[in-house]
Amino acid sequence: MAQLGLGLGFSCCNPFTLQKPKGFTVLVATNVTSVRYIECSNHRNRRSLPVDTNSIEEKPRKKNSGKKEHHLWMKRDSAESGHKALNLIHIISELPNEKEAVCGALDKWVAWEAEFPLIAVAKALRILRKRSQWLQIIQVAKWMLSKGQGLTMGTYDTLLLAFDMDGRVDEAESLWNMIVHTHTRSVSKRLCSRMISVYHHHHMPDKIIEVFADMEELAVKPDEDTVRRVARAFLDLGQEDKQKLVLKKYQCKWKYLHFNGERVKVRRDAWDG
Repeated sequence: MAQLGLGLGFSCCNPFTLQKPKGFTVLVATNVTSVRYIECSNHRNRRSLPVDTNSIEEKPRKKNSGKKEHHLWMKRDSAESGHKALNLIHIISELPNEKEAVCGALDKWVAWEAEFPLIAVAKALRILRKRSQWLQIIQVAKWMLSKGQGLTMGTYDTLLLAFDMDGRVDEAESLWNMIVHTHTRSVSKRLCSRMISVYHHHHMPDKIIEVFADMEELAVKPDEDTVRRVARAFLDLGQEDKQKLVLKKYQCKWKYLHFNGERVKVRRDAWDG
């Protein structure tokens, strides 16, 4: 057998000859620059032999062209609307209670906007409500409604609450009449309860009955607080029979009592009897 010189692990090796045993496949390499191992096997055992990697073609990698994908709906930056809301609060807090000054400053604030910043105004109203700045809520909400923006039940509810807390019952009543005539069949239970609460806080039982009549006409079922206020209004007006009818028709048939440290549900008529 000829002398074997593989030269594995070196940058190059000389040609060699090898007697081919039976059942084996031998690869003869010349000028091997880099070495990888493949398995050469027969039926009995296996061994690894070097392979020239220069003959292996690698697939070309795709280069990033640097193009950006454009989508139809772009996500808005919530932090930007928050900064706008705080800026609006800062502006409105320093203005006098004059319609011209308020409208002029707010028009200037929105002048360079491509579209009305409804989200920023809604956030500003929410912050002002937490701070109980009722006058500023009235100013911003009136200005927004004059622009034809924010005509939602949430805005109306916030404005009615601000009118209530600021003692502007007449303006609350005007807004309520506009809502009833404009949104005839879509007045929510929440708004009806809010308006009855306004009249209840200012001791106006006759107005409570009027709103309750509108609720029955619109088929709006009152909640528990509204039922109690309407029943109290009938009692204040000396109409005890109607008070009993309201309680019988709308009052919940169940109530909760605390017994031995637990909250127990019982029927109202059985307990009262």
